[in-house]
Amino acid sequence: MSQETNAPEVELGEHEAIVRGEDGWIGKVVFGLGVLISLMHIYFNVFAVIPGLWQNALHFAGFVLMGALIYPMVGKGKSKGLLFIDILIGLLGAFAALYIIFKEDAIYERGVHLDTSEIIFGCILIVVTIEFTRRTTGWIIPILIILALTYLGWWGALIDGVFKFKGLGGETILFRSIFNDDALFGNIARISSTFVFMFILFGAFLVRSGAGDFIIDLARVIAGRSVGAPGLVAVFASGLTGTISGSAVANTASTGVITIPLMKKAGFPARFAGGVEAAASTGGQLMPPIMGAGAFVMANYTQIPYTTIIAVSFLPAILYFATVAFFVRMQAKRSNVQVAEVDIPTAKEVLKRGGLPFLLPITLLITLLTIGYTPTYAAGYAILGVIVASWVTPNKMGIRAVLEALALGARNMVMTGILLCAVGLIVNVIITAGIGSTFSLMIASWSGGNLIIAMVLIGIASLVLGMGLPVTASYIVLGTISAPALFALIADGMLVDIIASGSLNDEAKAIFMLAAPERLAEIGLPMSTEAAKEILALVPVDMSETLREMVLDKDTKLYALLSAHMIIFWLSQDSNVTPPLCLTAFAAAAIAKSPPMATGIQAWKVAKGLYIVPLLFAYTPFLGGEWHEVLMIFGFSLVGLYAFTGALQGYLEEKLNWIERAVVFALGAGLLWPLGWEIHLAVLAVFALFFLWNKKSGSVVRV
Repeated sequence: MSQETNAPEVELGEHEAIVRGEDGWIGKVVFGLGVLISLMHIYFNVFAVIPGLWQNALHFAGFVLMGALIYPMVGKGKSKGLLFIDILIGLLGAFAALYIIFKEDAIYERGVHLDTSEIIFGCILIVVTIEFTRRTTGWIIPILIILALTYLGWWGALIDGVFKFKGLGGETILFRSIFNDDALFGNIARISSTFVFMFILFGAFLVRSGAGDFIIDLARVIAGRSVGAPGLVAVFASGLTGTISGSAVANTASTGVITIPLMKKAGFPARFAGGVEAAASTGGQLMPPIMGAGAFVMANYTQIPYTTIIAVSFLPAILYFATVAFFVRMQAKRSNVQVAEVDIPTAKEVLKRGGLPFLLPITLLITLLTIGYTPTYAAGYAILGVIVASWVTPNKMGIRAVLEALALGARNMVMTGILLCAVGLIVNVIITAGIGSTFSLMIASWSGGNLIIAMVLIGIASLVLGMGLPVTASYIVLGTISAPALFALIADGMLVDIIASGSLNDEAKAIFMLAAPERLAEIGLPMSTEAAKEILALVPVDMSETLREMVLDKDTKLYALLSAHMIIFWLSQDSNVTPPLCLTAFAAAAIAKSPPMATGIQAWKVAKGLYIVPLLFAYTPFLGGEWHEVLMIFGFSLVGLYAFTGALQGYLEEKLNWIERAVVFALGAGLLWPLGWEIHLAVLAVFALFFLWNKKSGSVVRV
């Protein structure tokens, strides 16, 4: 049996769509179409340059055709009549996409006016997009698209307040929904048709070549004889799988079927085993180089190089996985979990299976990205590297295997391709109506300039969005509406430091002459942080951006922007593990045969790094400091997270009573908060003494 049927589908979404079987002529057509679509993408990403609109339209059309065969309109799709209707809708949607782009020049020649046929096929295109988004991701995104489009043309004019919008004509809405830079075939679709597709295809080649099995075996070798070994195998395997997947559900499906039974056999409770796998698999979307397409979207939004984003993401991702590993270790010691020796292969056995060469394509990919190759070229060469590497393993990739990998890559991209195009319809409305700016002002107002409160508000919004949107879509929407506010708060924190130091330039002082003449005597002199905040608060909103441009250099502003987007991206992951709709945890619960909600609660508890690490982005130079600063932050934070985990678990080497938990929590906070390296060293010394005392004698007072 080909591995195409066994490999998990690499998706950005978490909706369990009904799919047709892969047997019979439908499976053969999907296979052939998948091969053609993958070859088409390789051609215009590696060998040719075609106009962006045409590339995105071909990208969308191909996946609508595949979607028509894979995702039935209703039921199981076994009826021949329904199958005919599905194929007809797919052909109509694909033709509409290509037809409307073909008429682009004619539309502009008429002064951006659409004739009857263009209006008809444009409407068909929007309707088909909504329908296939419903089939692949559920009802939430289609409802949001309908609400967004009708807001521009109808109900936006009926409401009062800051979100009132006077409205646009139907023809204008239709044109902008297709041709705008952030619309259906705009920037997000371009990311999908280039970076995302090539990396998903790279992952499919790794899966088909057998690299996935090698990754799990490697994780078992690395962690197999540690305390809580089966749980740590899940952490390592999910982290390594995340480098080639970027999907929490696919990660859970591929690694969980091995790691969850191992954890249960060793003595971990079923709900904890499922929670660990869900939390670890969620971290796969934080692990470079793919990051669930988030790095590509972030690079497009911020104009920060993709290589910079993945470079600064490694250490934060390690902190997250370390937190999950700490939970596993403490639970294992508390539950007296034993290592099942029979389940742990030796390094020699793993090497005999011939998997080591698969590290070469990943190394090649990272090297090419580092020396300046574009992600699409780097992914193309890495795919060739997988094929070459397979020939020194028992699982040599011949023509049939290559075709299966091409088909698998396209199939795994169907939902993602349709989704990322469809999300452009929502983003286009947000930008057209200025909703993003309004929402950002609301966040700034509600938070009162407090960065932590703003992060809490964004986290709540992310959780609500994540209940209906896949993680990447949630990040795109939330980043569009809230990143400006978060960027402003982070940048203003930097401004406060500069004002407090008394090092403002003359141009900035002129701003304060207009905004705060009564405090002019203090400007340019050292002052307290609170006084600096008071003075900055006097600057009107419309002058704040000018002040930032005058005072902050380019690198500092880029760091603030990157920090804002990384915070939002990390917070957008929590819907995977946070009840009541944590589908990644539910998938793990199905494997663990544990209560879904209880498993979700365990996953939410274990995934606490999602909320702590973003604080480092906000309050320390973790993403943009000098290398020695970054390493110091990483080192102190690693110990701080261990202490924080111990406080939550009530256990280090021995059980902690409530007083001891409070002490450990305070020590952890002291290591995580930016207090200066001298204080951090003192806190580290105190924690080390406490840890040794706990290990030697345990608590004096037992609970």
